[in-house]
Amino acid sequence: MKILIATDKPFAKIAVDGIRKEIENAGYELALLEKYTEKQQLLDAIADANAVIIRSDIIDAEVLAAAKQLKIVVRAGAGYDNVDLDAATQAGVCVMNTPGQNSNAVAELALGLAVYAVRNLYNGSSGTELLGKKLGIHAYGNVGRNVARIAKGFGMEVYAYDPFLTAEAIEKEGVKALSSAEELYSTCNMVSLHIPATAETKNSINYTLLNKLPKGGLLINTARKEVINEAELLQLFADRTDFKYVSDVMPSAHAELAEKYADRYFSTPKKMGAQTAEANINAGIAAAKQIVDFLKNGNEKFRVNNK
Repeated sequence: MKILIATDKPFAKIAVDGIRKEIENAGYELALLEKYTEKQQLLDAIADANAVIIRSDIIDAEVLAAAKQLKIVVRAGAGYDNVDLDAATQAGVCVMNTPGQNSNAVAELALGLAVYAVRNLYNGSSGTELLGKKLGIHAYGNVGRNVARIAKGFGMEVYAYDPFLTAEAIEKEGVKALSSAEELYSTCNMVSLHIPATAETKNSINYTLLNKLPKGGLLINTARKEVINEAELLQLFADRTDFKYVSDVMPSAHAELAEKYADRYFSTPKKMGAQTAEANINAGIAAAKQIVDFLKNGNEKFRVNNK
Protein backbone atom coordinates (compact mmCIF):
# COMPACT_ATOMS: atom_id res chain seq x y z
CA MET A 1 0.00 0.00 0.00
CA LYS A 2 1.28 3.44 -0.95
CA ILE A 3 0.28 6.47 1.08
CA LEU A 4 0.97 9.87 -0.46
CA ILE A 5 1.38 13.19 1.34
CA ALA A 6 0.45 15.83 -1.25
CA THR A 7 0.96 19.28 0.22
CA ASP A 8 1.49 22.50 -1.67
CA LYS A 9 2.10 24.02 1.80
CA PRO A 10 4.22 21.29 3.43
CA PHE A 11 3.87 19.92 6.91
CA ALA A 12 6.67 20.70 9.34
CA LYS A 13 9.46 18.12 9.27
CA ILE A 14 8.52 16.86 12.73
CA ALA A 15 4.97 16.24 11.47
CA VAL A 16 6.22 14.37 8.39
CA ASP A 17 8.45 12.26 10.64
CA GLY A 18 5.45 11.42 12.82
CA ILE A 19 3.33 10.53 9.80
CA ARG A 20 6.12 8.38 8.39
CA LYS A 21 6.41 6.48 11.67
CA GLU A 22 2.67 5.71 11.71
CA ILE A 23 2.63 4.64 8.05
CA GLU A 24 5.80 2.57 8.00
CA ASN A 25 5.07 0.88 11.33
CA ALA A 26 1.84 -0.32 9.71
CA GLY A 27 3.87 -1.84 6.87
CA TYR A 28 2.95 0.74 4.24
CA GLU A 29 5.06 2.90 1.93
CA LEU A 30 5.11 6.69 2.29
CA ALA A 31 5.58 9.03 -0.68
CA LEU A 32 5.99 12.82 -0.52
CA LEU A 33 4.89 15.53 -2.94
CA GLU A 34 5.67 18.92 -1.42
CA LYS A 35 5.63 22.48 -2.78
CA TYR A 36 4.40 21.30 -6.17
CA THR A 37 3.70 24.03 -8.71
CA GLU A 38 1.68 22.26 -11.42
CA LYS A 39 -1.46 20.17 -11.16
CA GLN A 40 0.15 17.57 -13.42
CA GLN A 41 2.64 16.83 -10.65
CA LEU A 42 -0.23 15.89 -8.37
CA LEU A 43 -1.89 13.82 -11.11
CA ASP A 44 1.34 11.88 -11.65
CA ALA A 45 2.06 11.35 -7.95
CA ILE A 46 -1.42 10.16 -7.06
CA ALA A 47 -1.75 7.74 -9.98
CA ASP A 48 -0.62 4.68 -7.98
CA ALA A 49 -1.46 5.88 -4.46
CA ASN A 50 -3.88 3.95 -2.26
CA ALA A 51 -4.35 6.84 0.17
CA VAL A 52 -3.53 10.52 0.26
CA ILE A 53 -3.11 13.10 3.01
CA ILE A 54 -3.74 16.70 1.96
CA ARG A 55 -4.05 20.14 3.53
CA SER A 56 -5.62 22.88 1.37
CA ASP A 57 -4.83 20.97 -1.81
CA ILE A 58 -7.61 20.52 -4.38
CA ILE A 59 -8.90 17.01 -4.95
CA ASP A 60 -11.37 17.37 -7.82
CA ALA A 61 -12.89 14.99 -10.36
CA GLU A 62 -9.79 15.14 -12.58
CA VAL A 63 -7.49 14.16 -9.71
CA LEU A 64 -9.81 11.36 -8.64
CA ALA A 65 -10.00 10.05 -12.20
CA ALA A 66 -6.20 9.87 -12.30
CA ALA A 67 -6.05 8.00 -8.97
CA LYS A 68 -7.11 4.54 -10.07
CA GLN A 69 -5.91 2.81 -6.88
CA LEU A 70 -7.15 5.44 -4.42
CA LYS A 71 -9.25 4.26 -1.49
CA ILE A 72 -9.17 7.21 0.93
CA VAL A 73 -8.43 10.95 1.08
CA VAL A 74 -7.82 12.54 4.47
CA ARG A 75 -7.85 16.31 4.80
CA ALA A 76 -5.55 17.19 7.69
CA GLY A 77 -7.84 19.78 9.24
CA ALA A 78 -11.51 20.44 9.84
CA GLY A 79 -12.69 22.03 6.58
CA TYR A 80 -12.95 19.86 3.48
CA ASP A 81 -14.52 22.08 0.82
CA ASN A 82 -11.35 21.60 -1.25
CA VAL A 83 -12.45 18.02 -1.97
CA ASP A 84 -15.18 17.17 -4.50
CA LEU A 85 -17.23 14.88 -2.27
CA ASP A 86 -19.69 13.79 -4.96
CA ALA A 87 -16.87 12.84 -7.34
CA ALA A 88 -15.16 10.94 -4.52
CA THR A 89 -18.35 9.02 -3.76
CA GLN A 90 -18.77 8.14 -7.44
CA ALA A 91 -15.18 6.93 -7.53
CA GLY A 92 -15.69 4.80 -4.43
CA VAL A 93 -13.22 6.87 -2.41
CA CYS A 94 -13.73 7.59 1.28
CA VAL A 95 -13.07 11.21 2.35
CA MET A 96 -12.27 12.10 5.95
CA ASN A 97 -11.24 15.18 7.90
CA THR A 98 -9.45 15.40 11.24
CA PRO A 99 -11.84 17.42 13.41
CA GLY A 100 -10.53 19.00 16.58
CA GLN A 101 -6.82 18.78 15.79
CA ASN A 102 -6.49 22.45 14.78
CA SER A 103 -9.21 23.79 17.07
CA ASN A 104 -7.11 25.45 19.75
CA ALA A 105 -4.84 27.10 17.18
CA VAL A 106 -7.81 28.62 15.34
CA ALA A 107 -9.47 29.70 18.58
CA GLU A 108 -6.33 31.45 19.83
CA LEU A 109 -6.08 33.31 16.53
CA ALA A 110 -9.74 34.36 16.74
CA LEU A 111 -9.19 35.96 20.14
CA GLY A 112 -5.91 37.46 18.96
CA LEU A 113 -7.77 39.10 16.08
CA ALA A 114 -10.39 40.34 18.54
CA VAL A 115 -7.75 42.04 20.69
CA TYR A 116 -6.15 43.55 17.57
CA ALA A 117 -9.51 44.93 16.44
CA VAL A 118 -10.69 46.43 19.73
CA ARG A 119 -7.26 48.09 20.15
CA ASN A 120 -7.83 49.84 16.79
CA LEU A 121 -5.30 47.69 14.90
CA TYR A 122 -2.57 48.96 17.23
CA ASN A 123 -2.59 52.37 15.57
CA GLY A 124 -1.72 54.21 18.78
CA SER A 125 -5.23 55.46 19.56
CA SER A 126 -7.29 54.53 22.60
CA GLY A 127 -9.26 51.31 22.12
CA THR A 128 -11.47 49.15 24.33
CA GLU A 129 -11.10 45.95 26.36
CA LEU A 130 -12.62 42.49 26.04
CA LEU A 131 -13.45 42.29 29.75
CA GLY A 132 -17.21 42.37 30.26
CA LYS A 133 -18.01 42.39 26.53
CA LYS A 134 -20.53 39.99 25.02
CA LEU A 135 -19.01 37.51 22.58
CA GLY A 136 -21.27 35.53 20.26
CA ILE A 137 -20.05 32.23 18.83
CA HIS A 138 -21.76 31.37 15.54
CA ALA A 139 -21.52 27.55 15.38
CA TYR A 140 -20.48 25.82 18.58
CA GLY A 141 -18.24 23.02 17.38
CA ASN A 142 -14.67 22.14 18.31
CA VAL A 143 -13.31 25.59 17.50
CA GLY A 144 -16.27 27.37 19.06
CA ARG A 145 -15.79 25.49 22.33
CA ASN A 146 -12.14 26.52 22.47
CA VAL A 147 -13.07 30.13 21.69
CA ALA A 148 -15.52 30.04 24.61
CA ARG A 149 -12.88 28.62 26.95
CA ILE A 150 -10.36 31.32 26.08
CA ALA A 151 -12.94 34.14 26.08
CA LYS A 152 -13.98 33.24 29.61
CA GLY A 153 -10.37 33.84 30.63
CA PHE A 154 -10.73 37.38 29.31
CA GLY A 155 -13.81 37.82 31.49
CA MET A 156 -16.22 37.98 28.57
CA GLU A 157 -19.89 37.02 28.58
CA VAL A 158 -20.12 34.17 26.09
CA TYR A 159 -23.16 33.34 23.96
CA ALA A 160 -23.59 30.78 21.19
CA TYR A 161 -25.98 29.77 18.46
CA ASP A 162 -25.82 26.41 16.75
CA PRO A 163 -28.89 24.95 15.00
CA PHE A 164 -27.52 21.43 15.42
CA LEU A 165 -27.14 21.55 19.21
CA THR A 166 -29.66 21.76 22.02
CA ALA A 167 -29.57 24.67 24.43
CA GLU A 168 -28.79 22.20 27.19
CA ALA A 169 -25.69 20.94 25.38
CA ILE A 170 -24.36 24.49 25.04
CA GLU A 171 -25.31 25.79 28.48
CA LYS A 172 -23.81 22.87 30.40
CA GLU A 173 -20.44 24.41 29.43
CA GLY A 174 -21.29 27.76 30.95
CA VAL A 175 -22.25 29.41 27.66
CA LYS A 176 -25.60 31.11 27.10
CA ALA A 177 -27.51 29.52 24.21
CA LEU A 178 -29.51 31.75 21.87
CA SER A 179 -32.29 30.59 19.58
CA SER A 180 -31.30 32.20 16.27
CA ALA A 181 -28.46 33.86 14.40
CA GLU A 182 -30.47 37.08 14.46
CA GLU A 183 -30.65 36.97 18.25
CA LEU A 184 -26.91 36.26 18.48
CA TYR A 185 -25.93 39.24 16.34
CA SER A 186 -28.33 41.66 18.02
CA THR A 187 -27.21 40.57 21.52
CA CYS A 188 -23.43 40.53 21.23
CA ASN A 189 -20.75 43.21 20.87
CA MET A 190 -18.76 40.89 18.66
CA VAL A 191 -19.34 37.59 16.87
CA SER A 192 -16.77 34.89 16.11
CA LEU A 193 -17.78 33.00 12.98
CA HIS A 194 -17.23 29.23 12.67
CA ILE A 195 -19.80 28.00 10.16
CA PRO A 196 -18.71 25.79 7.23
CA ALA A 197 -19.17 26.80 3.60
CA THR A 198 -22.20 24.84 2.38
CA ALA A 199 -25.00 25.52 -0.09
CA GLU A 200 -27.07 26.77 2.85
CA THR A 201 -24.42 29.00 4.42
CA LYS A 202 -22.72 30.63 1.43
CA ASN A 203 -23.48 34.38 1.40
CA SER A 204 -25.60 33.92 4.54
CA ILE A 205 -23.65 36.53 6.54
CA ASN A 206 -25.33 39.48 4.90
CA TYR A 207 -26.21 43.13 5.48
CA THR A 208 -29.42 42.40 7.38
CA LEU A 209 -27.70 40.07 9.81
CA LEU A 210 -24.55 42.14 10.36
CA ASN A 211 -26.54 45.35 10.77
CA LYS A 212 -28.07 43.82 13.91
CA LEU A 213 -24.72 44.13 15.71
CA PRO A 214 -24.80 46.89 18.36
CA LYS A 215 -22.81 50.11 17.92
CA GLY A 216 -19.11 49.29 17.67
CA GLY A 217 -19.92 45.77 16.45
CA LEU A 218 -17.12 43.44 15.37
CA LEU A 219 -17.17 40.33 13.18
CA ILE A 220 -14.27 37.86 13.43
CA ASN A 221 -14.06 35.33 10.62
CA THR A 222 -11.78 32.30 10.92
CA ALA A 223 -14.16 30.12 8.89
CA ARG A 224 -14.54 30.55 5.11
CA LYS A 225 -14.76 33.64 2.91
CA GLU A 226 -17.65 32.17 0.92
CA VAL A 227 -20.07 32.53 3.84
CA ILE A 228 -19.76 36.33 3.66
CA ASN A 229 -21.91 38.28 1.20
CA GLU A 230 -19.12 40.63 0.19
CA ALA A 231 -21.23 43.12 -1.75
CA GLU A 232 -23.41 43.61 1.30
CA LEU A 233 -20.37 43.69 3.59
CA LEU A 234 -19.04 46.62 1.56
CA GLN A 235 -22.40 48.36 1.84
CA LEU A 236 -22.41 47.88 5.60
CA PHE A 237 -18.92 49.38 5.89
CA ALA A 238 -20.16 52.41 3.95
CA ASP A 239 -23.30 52.80 6.05
CA ARG A 240 -21.84 52.09 9.49
CA THR A 241 -18.62 53.83 10.41
CA ASP A 242 -18.58 51.95 13.74
CA PHE A 243 -18.41 48.43 12.24
CA LYS A 244 -15.17 46.42 12.17
CA TYR A 245 -14.27 43.19 10.38
CA VAL A 246 -11.17 41.05 10.96
CA SER A 247 -10.61 37.86 9.03
CA ASP A 248 -8.29 34.91 8.62
CA VAL A 249 -9.67 34.37 5.11
CA MET A 250 -8.87 37.15 2.68
CA PRO A 251 -12.02 38.44 0.94
CA SER A 252 -12.21 38.78 -2.84
CA ALA A 253 -12.86 42.47 -2.13
CA HIS A 254 -9.69 42.79 -0.03
CA ALA A 255 -8.14 45.58 -2.09
CA GLU A 256 -11.23 47.76 -1.88
CA LEU A 257 -11.73 47.09 1.83
CA ALA A 258 -8.09 47.82 2.62
CA GLU A 259 -8.13 51.03 0.61
CA LYS A 260 -11.38 52.46 1.97
CA TYR A 261 -11.57 51.06 5.49
CA ALA A 262 -8.01 50.40 6.63
CA ASP A 263 -8.82 51.63 10.14
CA ARG A 264 -11.65 49.10 10.58
CA TYR A 265 -10.65 46.11 8.44
CA PHE A 266 -7.84 43.56 8.58
CA SER A 267 -7.18 40.22 6.90
CA THR A 268 -4.23 37.89 7.25
CA PRO A 269 -2.29 37.52 3.96
CA LYS A 270 -3.15 33.82 3.89
CA LYS A 271 -5.18 31.53 6.12
CA MET A 272 -3.26 31.27 9.38
CA GLY A 273 -5.69 29.56 11.77
CA ALA A 274 -4.02 26.16 11.71
CA GLN A 275 -0.49 27.50 11.15
CA THR A 276 1.10 26.44 14.42
CA ALA A 277 3.66 23.75 14.99
CA GLU A 278 1.31 21.96 17.36
CA ALA A 279 -1.69 21.96 15.00
CA ASN A 280 0.53 20.93 12.11
CA ILE A 281 1.77 17.89 13.99
CA ASN A 282 -1.59 16.95 15.51
CA ALA A 283 -3.53 17.05 12.25
CA GLY A 284 -0.89 15.22 10.22
CA ILE A 285 -0.46 12.36 12.66
CA ALA A 286 -4.23 12.08 13.16
CA ALA A 287 -4.61 11.77 9.37
CA ALA A 288 -2.02 9.00 9.25
CA LYS A 289 -3.68 7.09 12.09
CA GLN A 290 -7.09 7.36 10.43
CA ILE A 291 -5.70 6.00 7.17
CA VAL A 292 -4.09 3.03 8.89
CA ASP A 293 -7.28 2.30 10.85
CA PHE A 294 -9.35 2.53 7.68
CA LEU A 295 -7.10 0.31 5.58
CA LYS A 296 -6.61 -2.31 8.30
CA ASN A 297 -9.98 -2.23 10.08
CA GLY A 298 -12.41 -0.42 7.80
CA ASN A 299 -12.99 2.31 10.41
CA GLU A 300 -14.91 5.19 8.77
CA LYS A 301 -15.61 7.24 11.89
CA PHE A 302 -14.59 10.57 10.36
CA ARG A 303 -16.03 9.99 6.87
CA VAL A 304 -17.59 13.15 5.41
CA ASN A 305 -18.90 11.90 2.05
CA ASN A 306 -21.62 9.42 1.19
CA LYS A 307 -20.87 5.82 0.37
